[in-house]
Amino acid sequence: MTSSAAERDLRRAAVRVTKQRVAVLDAVRRHPHADADTIIADVRGELGSVSTQAVYDVLHALDEVGLIRRVEPAGSPARYDPRVGDNHHHLVCRRCGRMVDVDCATGAAPCMEPVAAQGFSVNEAEVIFWGYCPDCQSLGPTHAG
Repeated sequence: MTSSAAERDLRRAAVRVTKQRVAVLDAVRRHPHADADTIIADVRGELGSVSTQAVYDVLHALDEVGLIRRVEPAGSPARYDPRVGDNHHHLVCRRCGRMVDVDCATGAAPCMEPVAAQGFSVNEAEVIFWGYCPDCQSLGPTHAG
């Protein structure tokens, strides 16, 4: 019997391996930037009956140990990103909500430095760029949001 990549990653993160955790981690990897409803539907398709709360609990646990990243664009439900450890940023379409990764503009984490850190030790910067994806641009005029 072979271990899946999700099982190996859970063990490396010192997290107990359960079928729910494997299914949720696999779902996030299959659907980068998906919201919880999408992840829940995928996991239920894989495992059958699983509670909404159980999936939320696993998403929270995976985010806590750094196996996924929770991204919260303003006015949108939280999304879950399988790309972790590199402090990348995101582009979000104002019309359809599509989200894509964008690499840091300068250097390594935290990728940006505040003008005045006010005594904080900065270790991460979260930037979301807003605009219109190519598909939505082709639909015609857009209005700034």
